[in-house]
Amino acid sequence: MKYASKSIASKWRKTGWMLGDSSLRPFVPETRLFGRASLEAMLSRYAVVYFKPSRGTGGKKISRIERIKAGSYRLKGTGGNRSGLSADELYARLKSLAGGKQYLLQRGIDLAHTGGKPFDLRVMVQKDGSQWVTTALFAKIGKKGRVVTNYHSGGKVAGFKKTMKGAGYSESSAGEAQRKLGQIGEATGQCFDRHRDGFREIGLDVAVDKAGRYWVLEANTRPQYYPLKSVDRSAYRRITDYAKKYGRVKGRRK
Repeated sequence: MKYASKSIASKWRKTGWMLGDSSLRPFVPETRLFGRASLEAMLSRYAVVYFKPSRGTGGKKISRIERIKAGSYRLKGTGGNRSGLSADELYARLKSLAGGKQYLLQRGIDLAHTGGKPFDLRVMVQKDGSQWVTTALFAKIGKKGRVVTNYHSGGKVAGFKKTMKGAGYSESSAGEAQRKLGQIGEATGQCFDRHRDGFREIGLDVAVDKAGRYWVLEANTRPQYYPLKSVDRSAYRRITDYAKKYGRVKGRRK
C-alpha cells in the first residue's frame, strides 16, 4: 500500500491554522515571520526567542537568541555561539543564516525539568476511520547545553509517566496532563482536517513550562517515532498498527 497521509512542510502555514482555531490559540506561543521589525518586536517582549526555518525537521538550523541586557544579545546554535551582539549585528547574522529562505521567530518557553534536564513532549495522534485518536505520548529530554531536545541533536526519548514523575507530577496530575494533551492533539487533527483533506498522522511537539502550561511548538505531519521502540514497545506497536492502514509501515513490524 502506498503511503497515504498528507504532509505539509511549512511551519508557518500550520502555525497559522492553529492560531485561527480558538480552542488551540491559547497553546501556541507567539510566532512571527523573521524580519527586522518582527525581530525588534519579539526581543522587546521576550528575553528568549527561537529562530528556526519554516521548513525543516529534526531540530536542525535552530538558534536561540537571548537578551543579555538592553541592546546586547547572545546567539547560540547554528553557526556557533556569539555573545554581546548589537541589534544590528544580530539581525545581520540571522539574515545571513536564513540565506533568503523563510525563517520564523518564536517566543522561547522556559521548559520544565525532569532529573535536572529540560524536556518537551511528543503527542502522537492518528486517524481511526474519520476520528483522531491519541496513540502515544512520550518525552524528549534535552542534552545539557543544546538548543533543542531532539533525538538527532543529542536528546533522548523517555517514557511519559516516568518523565512527569521526575518533573514533580503526582500519578493523578500526570493522568490529567495525559488527558489534556490528548485533547490538544486530537483538536489539532480536527483543525487540520478543516483546511485540507488527507491527514492521517500528526506529531505535536509540546513544551511544558515551569508553571505547568502547555505550548505547542510545532505540528509534524510526517512525525518520527522510531526511537520510541526501545522505550515503550507497546506504544510503538500501537502506532505502527495504525500506520499500516495508510501505508506508512509495510509488512510486519515487531
